[in-house]
Amino acid sequence: MSLRLAALNGGLRLFSKPALRRTASAEQAARDLERIAPLLPRPAFLRRIERPGGLHWVSAGPCAMHRVILHFHGGGFITGSPATHQGMIARLSQLSGIEVCAPDYPLAQRAPFPAAFDAACAAWQALLALGYHPGQIVLSGDSAGGGLALALLSRCCMDGQPPAGAVAFSPWTDLAMTGESLSRNARYDSFLPVSRMSDLVALILGGADPRDPRISPLYARFPACPPVMIFHSQTEILADDATRMADRLHEMGARVALRNHPCAPHAWPVFDGWIPEARQSLREAAQFVQACLDEINR
Repeated sequence: MSLRLAALNGGLRLFSKPALRRTASAEQAARDLERIAPLLPRPAFLRRIERPGGLHWVSAGPCAMHRVILHFHGGGFITGSPATHQGMIARLSQLSGIEVCAPDYPLAQRAPFPAAFDAACAAWQALLALGYHPGQIVLSGDSAGGGLALALLSRCCMDGQPPAGAVAFSPWTDLAMTGESLSRNARYDSFLPVSRMSDLVALILGGADPRDPRISPLYARFPACPPVMIFHSQTEILADDATRMADRLHEMGARVALRNHPCAPHAWPVFDGWIPEARQSLREAAQFVQACLDEINR
Protein backbone atom coordinates (compact mmCIF):
# COMPACT_ATOMS: atom_id res chain seq x y z
CA MET A 1 0.00 0.00 0.00
CA SER A 2 1.37 3.39 -0.99
CA LEU A 3 1.62 6.26 1.49
CA ARG A 4 -0.85 8.20 -0.64
CA LEU A 5 -3.38 5.37 -0.43
CA ALA A 6 -2.95 5.23 3.35
CA ALA A 7 -3.55 8.98 3.51
CA LEU A 8 -6.60 8.73 1.24
CA ASN A 9 -8.12 5.95 3.33
CA GLY A 10 -7.56 8.02 6.47
CA GLY A 11 -9.16 11.09 4.94
CA LEU A 12 -12.16 9.19 3.64
CA ARG A 13 -12.67 7.54 7.03
CA LEU A 14 -12.44 10.83 8.92
CA PHE A 15 -14.45 13.07 6.58
CA SER A 16 -16.25 11.38 3.68
CA LYS A 17 -17.77 8.38 5.45
CA PRO A 18 -19.27 10.45 8.31
CA ALA A 19 -20.54 12.99 5.76
CA LEU A 20 -22.29 10.24 3.81
CA ARG A 21 -23.92 9.02 7.03
CA ARG A 22 -25.33 12.51 7.60
CA THR A 23 -26.46 13.23 4.05
CA ALA A 24 -30.09 14.29 4.23
CA SER A 25 -31.22 13.70 0.64
CA ALA A 26 -30.24 12.41 -2.77
CA GLU A 27 -30.17 15.98 -4.02
CA GLN A 28 -27.65 16.97 -1.35
CA ALA A 29 -25.49 13.94 -2.19
CA ALA A 30 -25.49 14.93 -5.86
CA ARG A 31 -24.54 18.53 -5.05
CA ASP A 32 -21.73 17.40 -2.74
CA LEU A 33 -20.18 15.22 -5.45
CA GLU A 34 -20.41 18.02 -8.00
CA ARG A 35 -18.47 20.28 -5.60
CA ILE A 36 -15.77 17.68 -4.96
CA ALA A 37 -15.36 16.42 -8.55
CA PRO A 38 -13.27 19.41 -9.79
CA LEU A 39 -10.60 18.48 -7.22
CA LEU A 40 -9.93 15.19 -9.01
CA PRO A 41 -7.05 15.44 -11.50
CA ARG A 42 -7.64 14.89 -15.19
CA PRO A 43 -5.30 14.08 -18.08
CA ALA A 44 -3.91 16.74 -20.35
CA PHE A 45 -5.68 17.07 -23.70
CA LEU A 46 -8.97 15.89 -22.19
CA ARG A 47 -11.82 16.38 -24.61
CA ARG A 48 -15.50 15.92 -23.77
CA ILE A 49 -18.21 16.48 -26.37
CA GLU A 50 -21.91 16.17 -25.57
CA ARG A 51 -24.02 14.77 -28.37
CA PRO A 52 -27.76 14.09 -28.72
CA GLY A 53 -29.28 11.50 -26.42
CA GLY A 54 -27.20 12.53 -23.40
CA LEU A 55 -24.08 10.84 -24.76
CA HIS A 56 -20.73 12.34 -23.77
CA TRP A 57 -17.70 11.40 -25.85
CA VAL A 58 -14.52 11.57 -23.79
CA SER A 59 -10.93 11.11 -24.92
CA ALA A 60 -7.38 12.18 -24.11
CA GLY A 61 -4.94 11.81 -26.98
CA PRO A 62 -5.16 9.82 -30.22
CA CYS A 63 -7.81 7.09 -30.41
CA ALA A 64 -8.29 4.11 -32.71
CA MET A 65 -11.11 4.21 -35.22
CA HIS A 66 -14.11 1.88 -35.09
CA ARG A 67 -13.63 1.02 -31.43
CA VAL A 68 -15.42 2.43 -28.39
CA ILE A 69 -15.79 1.91 -24.66
CA LEU A 70 -19.34 2.42 -23.37
CA HIS A 71 -18.85 3.54 -19.76
CA PHE A 72 -21.45 4.08 -17.03
CA HIS A 73 -20.45 6.33 -14.12
CA GLY A 74 -20.98 5.42 -10.48
CA GLY A 75 -22.66 7.29 -7.67
CA GLY A 76 -25.24 4.93 -6.20
CA PHE A 77 -27.75 5.80 -8.95
CA ILE A 78 -28.37 9.14 -7.15
CA THR A 79 -25.17 11.10 -7.86
CA GLY A 80 -22.62 11.54 -10.60
CA SER A 81 -22.46 12.27 -14.29
CA PRO A 82 -19.96 11.96 -17.14
CA ALA A 83 -18.65 15.36 -16.00
CA THR A 84 -17.94 14.31 -12.40
CA HIS A 85 -16.14 11.17 -13.59
CA GLN A 86 -14.43 12.63 -16.65
CA GLY A 87 -10.93 12.41 -15.18
CA MET A 88 -11.05 8.64 -14.72
CA ILE A 89 -12.93 8.15 -17.99
CA ALA A 90 -10.40 10.20 -19.95
CA ARG A 91 -7.51 8.32 -18.36
CA LEU A 92 -9.06 5.02 -19.43
CA SER A 93 -9.32 6.44 -22.94
CA GLN A 94 -5.71 7.65 -22.90
CA LEU A 95 -4.31 4.35 -21.63
CA SER A 96 -6.33 2.23 -24.06
CA GLY A 97 -6.17 4.54 -27.07
CA ILE A 98 -9.96 4.19 -27.42
CA GLU A 99 -12.65 6.85 -27.22
CA VAL A 100 -15.19 6.50 -24.41
CA CYS A 101 -18.90 7.10 -24.78
CA ALA A 102 -20.39 7.96 -21.37
CA PRO A 103 -24.21 8.26 -21.14
CA ASP A 104 -25.72 10.83 -18.78
CA TYR A 105 -28.35 8.38 -17.56
CA PRO A 106 -31.21 9.65 -15.33
CA LEU A 107 -30.69 9.53 -11.57
CA ALA A 108 -33.21 7.73 -9.36
CA GLN A 109 -34.54 10.87 -7.65
CA ARG A 110 -35.57 12.25 -11.05
CA ALA A 111 -36.68 9.07 -12.82
CA PRO A 112 -37.64 5.81 -11.13
CA PHE A 113 -36.30 2.36 -11.91
CA PRO A 114 -35.88 1.08 -14.62
CA ALA A 115 -35.07 4.46 -16.20
CA ALA A 116 -31.28 4.06 -15.80
CA PHE A 117 -31.35 0.61 -17.42
CA ASP A 118 -33.56 1.86 -20.25
CA ALA A 119 -31.06 4.68 -20.86
CA ALA A 120 -28.21 2.15 -20.94
CA CYS A 121 -30.06 0.12 -23.58
CA ALA A 122 -30.74 3.31 -25.55
CA ALA A 123 -27.02 4.19 -25.47
CA TRP A 124 -26.18 0.73 -26.81
CA GLN A 125 -28.68 1.13 -29.62
CA ALA A 126 -27.31 4.59 -30.38
CA LEU A 127 -23.83 3.15 -30.90
CA LEU A 128 -25.22 0.49 -33.23
CA ALA A 129 -27.06 3.20 -35.15
CA LEU A 130 -23.77 5.08 -35.54
CA GLY A 131 -22.31 2.05 -37.32
CA TYR A 132 -20.47 0.25 -34.53
CA HIS A 133 -21.06 -3.48 -34.43
CA PRO A 134 -21.18 -5.28 -31.05
CA GLY A 135 -17.66 -6.66 -31.43
CA GLN A 136 -16.30 -3.11 -31.61
CA ILE A 137 -17.76 -2.14 -28.21
CA VAL A 138 -16.52 -2.87 -24.69
CA LEU A 139 -18.81 -2.13 -21.74
CA SER A 140 -17.39 -0.52 -18.61
CA GLY A 141 -18.60 1.00 -15.36
CA ASP A 142 -17.71 1.85 -11.79
CA SER A 143 -19.77 1.09 -8.66
CA ALA A 144 -23.47 1.42 -9.54
CA GLY A 145 -22.36 2.04 -13.12
CA GLY A 146 -20.46 -1.24 -13.01
CA GLY A 147 -23.67 -3.02 -12.09
CA LEU A 148 -25.48 -1.18 -14.87
CA ALA A 149 -22.82 -2.24 -17.39
CA LEU A 150 -23.21 -5.87 -16.31
CA ALA A 151 -27.00 -5.63 -16.50
CA LEU A 152 -26.67 -4.33 -20.06
CA LEU A 153 -24.17 -7.10 -20.79
CA SER A 154 -26.81 -9.66 -19.83
CA ARG A 155 -29.39 -8.03 -22.11
CA CYS A 156 -26.93 -7.97 -25.01
CA CYS A 157 -26.05 -11.64 -24.46
CA MET A 158 -29.73 -12.59 -24.24
CA ASP A 159 -30.34 -10.74 -27.53
CA GLY A 160 -27.50 -12.59 -29.24
CA GLN A 161 -25.43 -9.38 -29.62
CA PRO A 162 -22.65 -9.64 -27.03
CA PRO A 163 -20.02 -6.89 -26.94
CA ALA A 164 -16.31 -7.66 -27.16
CA GLY A 165 -15.99 -7.63 -23.37
CA ALA A 166 -16.79 -5.80 -20.15
CA VAL A 167 -14.92 -4.17 -17.26
CA ALA A 168 -16.45 -3.41 -13.85
CA PHE A 169 -14.78 -1.48 -11.02
CA SER A 170 -16.29 -2.36 -7.60
CA PRO A 171 -19.65 -3.20 -9.21
CA TRP A 172 -22.88 -3.05 -7.19
CA THR A 173 -24.62 -6.18 -8.42
CA ASP A 174 -27.07 -7.21 -5.67
CA LEU A 175 -29.63 -4.70 -4.41
CA ALA A 176 -31.20 -7.50 -2.38
CA MET A 177 -28.17 -6.91 -0.12
CA THR A 178 -27.44 -10.58 0.57
CA GLY A 179 -23.65 -10.31 0.50
CA GLU A 180 -21.91 -11.15 3.78
CA SER A 181 -19.32 -8.41 3.18
CA LEU A 182 -21.98 -5.82 4.04
CA SER A 183 -21.60 -6.85 7.66
CA ARG A 184 -18.11 -8.38 7.54
CA ASN A 185 -16.52 -5.18 6.19
CA ALA A 186 -18.77 -2.57 7.81
CA ARG A 187 -15.92 -1.45 10.09
CA TYR A 188 -13.16 -1.81 7.52
CA ASP A 189 -14.66 0.00 4.52
CA SER A 190 -13.07 3.46 4.60
CA PHE A 191 -15.67 5.06 2.35
CA LEU A 192 -19.20 3.61 2.29
CA PRO A 193 -21.41 3.54 5.43
CA VAL A 194 -23.47 0.35 5.45
CA SER A 195 -26.05 2.07 7.68
CA ARG A 196 -27.36 4.07 4.68
CA MET A 197 -27.61 1.22 2.20
CA SER A 198 -31.22 0.25 3.02
CA ASP A 199 -32.40 3.83 2.54
CA LEU A 200 -30.53 4.08 -0.73
CA VAL A 201 -31.96 0.82 -2.07
CA ALA A 202 -35.50 1.86 -1.15
CA LEU A 203 -35.09 5.15 -3.00
CA ILE A 204 -33.65 3.46 -6.09
CA LEU A 205 -36.18 0.64 -6.36
CA GLY A 206 -39.38 2.42 -5.40
CA GLY A 207 -40.96 -0.91 -4.52
CA ALA A 208 -39.51 -2.92 -7.43
CA ASP A 209 -38.04 -6.39 -6.98
CA PRO A 210 -34.42 -6.04 -5.74
CA ARG A 211 -33.56 -9.22 -7.65
CA ASP A 212 -34.70 -7.81 -10.98
CA PRO A 213 -31.74 -8.51 -13.31
CA ARG A 214 -32.06 -5.03 -14.81
CA ILE A 215 -30.78 -3.58 -11.52
CA SER A 216 -29.14 -6.64 -9.89
CA PRO A 217 -27.14 -8.49 -12.55
CA LEU A 218 -26.11 -11.11 -9.99
CA TYR A 219 -29.48 -12.73 -10.83
CA ALA A 220 -29.16 -12.31 -14.61
CA ARG A 221 -28.29 -14.82 -17.33
CA PHE A 222 -25.26 -14.44 -19.62
CA PRO A 223 -25.41 -16.87 -22.56
CA ALA A 224 -22.37 -16.75 -24.86
CA CYS A 225 -20.78 -14.17 -22.59
CA PRO A 226 -17.55 -12.45 -23.68
CA PRO A 227 -14.57 -11.98 -21.33
CA VAL A 228 -15.14 -9.86 -18.23
CA MET A 229 -12.70 -8.16 -15.85
CA ILE A 230 -13.89 -7.25 -12.35
CA PHE A 231 -12.00 -5.15 -9.77
CA HIS A 232 -12.82 -5.06 -6.07
CA SER A 233 -11.25 -4.28 -2.72
CA GLN A 234 -11.18 -6.94 -0.03
CA THR A 235 -12.22 -4.39 2.61
CA GLU A 236 -15.17 -2.76 0.85
CA ILE A 237 -18.72 -3.60 1.86
CA LEU A 238 -19.53 -4.58 -1.74
CA ALA A 239 -16.67 -7.07 -2.03
CA ASP A 240 -19.08 -10.01 -2.20
CA ASP A 241 -21.04 -8.30 -4.97
CA ALA A 242 -17.90 -8.56 -7.09
CA THR A 243 -16.75 -12.05 -6.13
CA ARG A 244 -20.21 -13.62 -6.41
CA MET A 245 -20.69 -11.87 -9.75
CA ALA A 246 -17.47 -13.46 -10.96
CA ASP A 247 -18.73 -16.85 -9.80
CA ARG A 248 -22.04 -16.32 -11.59
CA LEU A 249 -20.27 -15.45 -14.83
CA HIS A 250 -18.02 -18.49 -14.49
CA GLU A 251 -21.14 -20.63 -14.11
CA MET A 252 -22.41 -19.19 -17.40
CA GLY A 253 -19.16 -20.15 -19.15
CA ALA A 254 -17.51 -16.72 -19.28
CA ARG A 255 -13.80 -16.05 -18.90
CA VAL A 256 -13.46 -13.80 -15.89
CA ALA A 257 -10.39 -11.94 -14.68
CA LEU A 258 -10.95 -11.02 -11.02
CA ARG A 259 -8.60 -8.39 -9.61
CA ASN A 260 -8.61 -7.58 -5.91
CA HIS A 261 -6.78 -5.09 -3.74
CA PRO A 262 -6.28 -5.74 -0.02
CA CYS A 263 -7.33 -2.31 1.26
CA ALA A 264 -8.20 0.21 -1.46
CA PRO A 265 -11.40 2.24 -1.09
CA HIS A 266 -14.53 1.44 -3.05
CA ALA A 267 -14.15 2.21 -6.78
CA TRP A 268 -10.57 3.46 -6.26
CA PRO A 269 -9.79 4.10 -9.97
CA VAL A 270 -11.93 7.24 -9.58
CA PHE A 271 -9.02 8.63 -7.54
CA ASP A 272 -6.60 8.51 -10.48
CA GLY A 273 -3.98 11.18 -9.99
CA TRP A 274 -4.23 10.93 -6.22
CA ILE A 275 -3.07 7.34 -5.66
CA PRO A 276 -0.81 5.18 -7.85
CA GLU A 277 -3.06 2.16 -7.30
CA ALA A 278 -5.76 3.86 -9.37
CA ARG A 279 -3.45 4.31 -12.37
CA GLN A 280 -2.26 0.71 -12.14
CA SER A 281 -5.82 -0.65 -12.17
CA LEU A 282 -6.81 1.58 -15.08
CA ARG A 283 -3.74 0.41 -16.97
CA GLU A 284 -4.75 -3.23 -16.41
CA ALA A 285 -8.29 -2.45 -17.53
CA ALA A 286 -7.02 -0.66 -20.66
CA GLN A 287 -4.86 -3.65 -21.61
CA PHE A 288 -7.82 -5.96 -21.09
CA VAL A 289 -10.02 -3.76 -23.29
CA GLN A 290 -7.43 -3.78 -26.06
CA ALA A 291 -7.04 -7.56 -25.83
CA CYS A 292 -10.82 -8.12 -26.05
CA LEU A 293 -11.13 -5.94 -29.13
CA ASP A 294 -8.05 -7.44 -30.79
CA GLU A 295 -9.27 -10.98 -30.16
CA ILE A 296 -12.73 -10.52 -31.65
CA ASN A 297 -11.61 -8.35 -34.59
CA ARG A 298 -8.72 -10.49 -35.88
